[in-house]
Amino acid sequence: MIGVAGAGAFGTALAIALARKGLDVVLWARDAGHVEAMQTAGENARYLAGARFPATLQLTASAAELAGTQALLLAMPMQSLASFLQNHPQAFSNQPLIVCCKGVDLTSLQGPSAVVAAFHPTADIGVLTGPSFAADIARGLPTALTFAYRAAQAEELQQLLSTPTLRLYLSPDILGAELGGALKNVIAIAAGVVMGAGLGASARAALMTRGFVEMQRMAQALGGNPETLTGLSGFGDLVLTCASDQSRNFRFGLALGAGQGFDPNVTVEGAATAQAVARLAAQRGIDMPITAMIAALISNKITLNQAVAALMSRPLKQE
Repeated sequence: MIGVAGAGAFGTALAIALARKGLDVVLWARDAGHVEAMQTAGENARYLAGARFPATLQLTASAAELAGTQALLLAMPMQSLASFLQNHPQAFSNQPLIVCCKGVDLTSLQGPSAVVAAFHPTADIGVLTGPSFAADIARGLPTALTFAYRAAQAEELQQLLSTPTLRLYLSPDILGAELGGALKNVIAIAAGVVMGAGLGASARAALMTRGFVEMQRMAQALGGNPETLTGLSGFGDLVLTCASDQSRNFRFGLALGAGQGFDPNVTVEGAATAQAVARLAAQRGIDMPITAMIAALISNKITLNQAVAALMSRPLKQE
C-alpha cells in the first residue's frame, strides 16, 4: 500500500499514476466532504477534473490510514506541511516519508525535508521533485522526476514509485533537489512578470539565465550541490514553469506584470517562497536580486517600474 497525503492536483495525479500501475494506493484529503464528493464522482472534480480513479485507489479523510504504508507521499502545499505533521502525530516514522511539495516554510525558513525531520527525526526522508504538471501525469504522458533519497532502500523505492510513463532518477542530494523545486517557482513568477509587462522573450531568457545562477548560488551557500540544479529538479523544472501557462506561478507573474488581479483561491507556492527566501538570503548574506525584487513586488513595497529599473541598473560584470 502506498499512502498519498494531499488531494490537490499533484497528489491526486501521483495517486492515479501509481494505482494505474496496479498498486494499492490510499489518497488522503483533509475535508471529509471532499472525499465524499470524489467517491461519488469517481474523480477529483475540484482539482483534476476528467482524470478517473483506478479501482485500486482508495479515498480517506482519516490520516490514521496512512500509517504503515510502504511509502507515504506528502503532497500538500508547502505552507500546510508543518500543520499537517503537528495535527496528525501518528507513527509515521516507521515508513519512508517522501516530500512532494515545493517551497520554503515562511515560519521556520526551512525546506520540506527539515520540516519533516523536526517532527520525525528518525524517519527516512526523501524528496520527489522535477518538471511535471499534474494533468500530464494523470493522463499518462511521459514524465521524469528526481527522487532524492539516501537510505538503503533507495533503489527499491525508485522501482516501486516509477511507472511505465513516470520515470524516477535517483539523487543523494536531498537539499539541492528540494531547493531546485522551491527556487524555480520564484523565477517562474519573475518570468511571468516579464511577459505580462510586455518586456519580451529576450528579457525572459536573460531573466531565466540569471535566475538559474541565483538558484545555484543559494544551493551552494546552504550546503547543497549546485550541480544537482543542472538536472531535472532545477534546470528541467525551471524551463517547464517559465515557459508554460499551465504553471500557476507563471500565470501569477503574468497577472502581476500586467497589473491584473489573480484568483486568491489558487495556491501559488512561489509567492510565499519568495518572501521566505528573500529573508533567508538577507540573513545569510546571499546575493539574490531577482528573488528580492519579486518578494518586494508581491508585498507592494516597490512598483513594477522600480523593480525593472533596479535590475537593469545593477553593475556590469563578468558573466
